Amino acid sequence: MPSSSQSRSRPPVLVWFRDDQRLADNPALEHAVVTGHPVVCVYVHDPEPRETRLPGAAVRWWLHESLRELNAALAAMGGGLTVLRGPERQVVEEFATGIGAIEVCWNRRYSAAQRETDAAIKSALKQCGIAVSTFNGHLLREPWTVATRDAPPFQVFSAYWRAARREYSPEPPRPAPGRIDFFPVPEDATACVKDLSALALQPSAPDWAGGLRETWQCGEEAGQCQLQAFLADTLAGYASGRDNPAMHATSRLSPYLRFGNLSVRQVWYAARLSAAHAGHGPGNPRAAPMAGANLDKFLDELGWREFSYYLLYHFASLHQVNFRRQFDAMPWRADPEALRAWQRGETGYPLVDAGMRELWHTGWMHNRVRMVAASFLVKHLLIDWREGEVWFWGTLVDADEASNPASWQWVAGSGADAAPYFRIFNPVLQGQKFDPLGDYVRRWVPELARLPSASIHAPWLAQPAQLAAASVRLGHDYPLPLVSHQHARTRALEAMEGLRERAGRVTQKKIAR
Repeated sequence: MPSSSQSRSRPPVLVWFRDDQRLADNPALEHAVVTGHPVVCVYVHDPEPRETRLPGAAVRWWLHESLRELNAALAAMGGGLTVLRGPERQVVEEFATGIGAIEVCWNRRYSAAQRETDAAIKSALKQCGIAVSTFNGHLLREPWTVATRDAPPFQVFSAYWRAARREYSPEPPRPAPGRIDFFPVPEDATACVKDLSALALQPSAPDWAGGLRETWQCGEEAGQCQLQAFLADTLAGYASGRDNPAMHATSRLSPYLRFGNLSVRQVWYAARLSAAHAGHGPGNPRAAPMAGANLDKFLDELGWREFSYYLLYHFASLHQVNFRRQFDAMPWRADPEALRAWQRGETGYPLVDAGMRELWHTGWMHNRVRMVAASFLVKHLLIDWREGEVWFWGTLVDADEASNPASWQWVAGSGADAAPYFRIFNPVLQGQKFDPLGDYVRRWVPELARLPSASIHAPWLAQPAQLAAASVRLGHDYPLPLVSHQHARTRALEAMEGLRERAGRVTQKKIAR
């Protein structure tokens, strides 16, 4: 490895890490190393971003852990991560010019505000004589590369995904650089933070992150371990088991993809390779079809992530504005007490409450239960989907600007290719179907643990003797339902019918004109 004096004699290339906190399959980092110039690896923390949303509390916790792991990985190669604090537009330019960088490179982002910021930084750097190179390190297909025949963006997932897969022939993921020649950053460099703790990303008073620490290991190495465990133990039963929240039948890769501890190309290729091996297993003529079904179902989930970013790119303000604007007239209810009960997992519907408590403790919720819990807020309680989106934004370790609002709008019926509003999940039937033994509820709603499986998803229908034997006093140990399913369903359908009638009157007025 060249000495620090040799590295200092040549101008450096700056690699700006964002949601790509890994060394392997990182196009920006690979490009910087290939230039032959010494490299400076930076992360910029803007505590008061003007254009974008502040990250939620659970995301900040993961960010701290992920950056710590990234710094350790770089340190093992003889360098480290330089953390800068301040407005991105100002800090990147000042730091790059201050160290005499010849080039700055990064992997691209996709929200309107992020693209505007990146464009402004790119322009400012070029005016300073600093080259800029950008890459795709976050998606399988960048949004502008998947186009409809008639120009308007796709609004239906199946059509989008067919087009994206039909034209998709990516290069295999690349390994981490074998060595990196690091440029020594001056100790007094502009905006440098000496210690991650100075960013105040971790909770302290109170420290509510104990459940997150129990549940997750963060960073690139942990992401690879989780990926390999999923491929070895879970992918083979993914299609049939993924809807049962009591089973460990999902990948749990979403936070690693959110922060780029794993690249989606790494996951895509590893899953396809694993399924190919399983499909050629000896002695089982059904192996290939089963492997194919599991793989397709899993790749579809990656496709929904891609579609969410596609929507974010083409339709700004996804977390604020109804994709289907007729929902602007939806008569949402303001009910702070009901909202708080939902947030705390005290709705009286065990499957919903189990999911909300799992979320609070672990920063994650099983996907099937996410849909049921979200539907309950929007349709049973008739509370604006944006209230739920904000809560998930703050409590999910995998919350990102694309998937979180797109998924909420899908459940609410206001989004692209959304579930119809009249599709109203019955939380009791959902529990009986997908948690038939009640194991998931028992794990997260322990006050109901002694109820028999036949009663655990509707304890208000249990016999008094069953409740007494289980030491459950409804309304005291566990709440009665906030609202009856039938009443909530009728109210939601009436609200939707009123929305249709208003839309019809508007259409008639336009025709009359």
